[in-house]
Amino acid sequence: MQNETERSIKILAIESSCDETAAAVVENGRNVLSNVVVSQIDEHKLYGGVVPEIASRRHVEAINAVVDKALSDASLTLPQLDAIAVTYAPGLIGALLVGVNFAKGLSYATGLPLVPVHHLRSHIASNYITNKDLKPPFLCLVVSGGHSHIVAVEDYTKMKIIGKTRDDAAGEVFDKVARTIGMPYPGGVNLDKKAELGNDSAYPMPHPRVADSPYDFSFSGLKTAALNIINNAHMKGEDVSPEDLSASYRKAVIGCLTENFLKAADDFGYKKLVIAGGVSANTLLRRELDKKCAEKGLELFKPELKYCGDNGAMVGAQAYYEFISGNIAGLSLNAAATKSIEQG
Repeated sequence: MQNETERSIKILAIESSCDETAAAVVENGRNVLSNVVVSQIDEHKLYGGVVPEIASRRHVEAINAVVDKALSDASLTLPQLDAIAVTYAPGLIGALLVGVNFAKGLSYATGLPLVPVHHLRSHIASNYITNKDLKPPFLCLVVSGGHSHIVAVEDYTKMKIIGKTRDDAAGEVFDKVARTIGMPYPGGVNLDKKAELGNDSAYPMPHPRVADSPYDFSFSGLKTAALNIINNAHMKGEDVSPEDLSASYRKAVIGCLTENFLKAADDFGYKKLVIAGGVSANTLLRRELDKKCAEKGLELFKPELKYCGDNGAMVGAQAYYEFISGNIAGLSLNAAATKSIEQG
């Protein structure tokens, strides 16, 4: 399908892997014609985190209107599109199924090709929207609520995991500690803001390493250390400074991420580095990598903040490269709660 790259390809992309119902129309993987996101944060905030059953129901209620608006904002109709793309893995299975089945219905009704897209590949592709000239190969740190990976992006659809978390993901431990401190959902965002006001040396934190792999992460012990500080203080009737604990904890988590990422870049000879995923919006992560990459003479690419979280535009960006490489699914496409980024 190489001749496809010679013309304008417009793809409607659908995302429903967690608690955002999103749709976008993207042209040639880099030009966003529309991007509509309906968030469920206010509702899940009542429960301190995402409730999968509620998320699925809200996707069902919102998806038709979200897709209609994405098409309207792009001033396009379905017959003017070249393909329908959808996130099919990984994520909350019920939520994924809403998007997958909706996309399959559109594909069947219109005859448009159906393009399956891996969620983490989409996060990486968000960088193609912000950084128009970015091309593989490069090394990417993908960090979100459910995933922490160092990925060698050898080509647009060929990727290899260099390192990953052995237990909790970075975004997950940010959320859990933030909730214990008393911050509302989404915890990681609020902890980041609070940390900007604190002393990052107030509470000593461990720096966990994985003995048999210098590129893998382990955050469960770090999370436990922070929770112990809070619990011990409460038992003694002492106060814990939310600002100082947030700053100290954030410094430890970001330290692990940046150290392993930069070591992998050095060991594998990468000069072009990329960050992606919800945690790529973290203030300290961006600041530290900006500084250290500049010191080392490395190029650093970051997605625009509005593309760090889940959205349809990033799905459409990756879908373009999946489409021109011939990755087309049939109506038997199913959702998958887990799937390696290497498998696509």
